[in-house]
Amino acid sequence: MSSAAATTTAFHGLAVMPDEPLTTAAPRKIRKSFEAIEQSEGAGARVRRSVGTPQLRNFSPFLMLDHFSVSPPAGFPDHPHRGQETITYLQSGTTDHEDFAGNKGTLYPGDLQFMTAGRGIVHAEMPKENPDGTPCVGMQLWVDLPKHLKMCEPRYRDLRAAEVPEATSEDGKVKVKVISGQSYGVDSVKELAYTPVWLLDFIVQPGGHVKQPLPKGWNAFAYTYKGSTIFSSGGTSRPVEKFHNVVFEQEGDSVDISVEEGAESESRFILVAGLPLDQPIVQYGPFVVTSREEVMQAMRDYQTGSNGFERAKNWQSEIGKPLMS
Repeated sequence: MSSAAATTTAFHGLAVMPDEPLTTAAPRKIRKSFEAIEQSEGAGARVRRSVGTPQLRNFSPFLMLDHFSVSPPAGFPDHPHRGQETITYLQSGTTDHEDFAGNKGTLYPGDLQFMTAGRGIVHAEMPKENPDGTPCVGMQLWVDLPKHLKMCEPRYRDLRAAEVPEATSEDGKVKVKVISGQSYGVDSVKELAYTPVWLLDFIVQPGGHVKQPLPKGWNAFAYTYKGSTIFSSGGTSRPVEKFHNVVFEQEGDSVDISVEEGAESESRFILVAGLPLDQPIVQYGPFVVTSREEVMQAMRDYQTGSNGFERAKNWQSEIGKPLMS
């Protein structure tokens, strides 16, 4: 993906790896678990939203998680952002991206895009037609930006599937894509975003067992998207089916996850952890700031094409035109 901002400006976020050692002595308890109900979003897209609903809102630093399924001509045509970062993880299909700064490109299965909206961006995200007619499927996570970086310049970092390190347990029953963070001794410490986030994509075969350390004090959740998964803590085990968000208590140093020996299929889930930000969250649609006054300012800036939205004036993406006409 072409991006002048990404090649000329270095990322200097907070450390994604904590200074203190990682341990697994005190697995976290489950705060809550709930199903992500499918709903409409964008122009004809279907999403399962598990962060950013009444069930789980403003779980700092996380603002939203959508598990999307989109087929052309549906998609996410031209829309603005301010004050957050988005992480898009494509699982199947291909999708195009284009923004008002001239950045454009395509994500393929297993690819990720980390976008820092900062002071303002307007872009479109549109799926391509798959030869077999299947939808484009993936996840998009919205992460809050520290207050002092809300008005930074927008930028991108693509992470191709081949760049993501993988780890496997000794018995071969657990495989994990280490997108960000550490698992089974494998690190992924590229500077991908300003706000520290761990993102691990697990495949656990029947009989597999995961004891995954997490940075202490970080908020964490798991989103299940295939099979049945067992979460354990303090002698209590809870089976969770696919399309559920499992929210962990902040206390503890790890999570204990397994799949029954006689399970019908493997389990797949993403495990996400992030450093909580000590600041208010005031959100109006795609604008995420820290006060009502800043929301009103963001709306004025977008409507008048100023303070970061200058390039939005009379701009229209090529990929979004079929749905914007």
